[in-house]
Amino acid sequence: MPIIVNVDVMLAKRKMSSTELAEKIGITTANLSILKTNKAKAIRFSTLEEICKALNCQPADILEYAPEEETQK
Repeated sequence: MPIIVNVDVMLAKRKMSSTELAEKIGITTANLSILKTNKAKAIRFSTLEEICKALNCQPADILEYAPEEETQK
């Protein structure tokens, strides 16, 4: 998939655990794991907003576009 979710990178930069983030934004750790492993097919803007608030970042810090040919290398 050409959209890469970098939640794990931002968690490391903010020294925050997945469990702590999940609690702050009101989603399960299982759903957060789906985002972190790039298995999600969609993300609600409200969830993205809560992630950005909790991690004090911009959506571009979380989401990255990589063309298919780059992701298959």
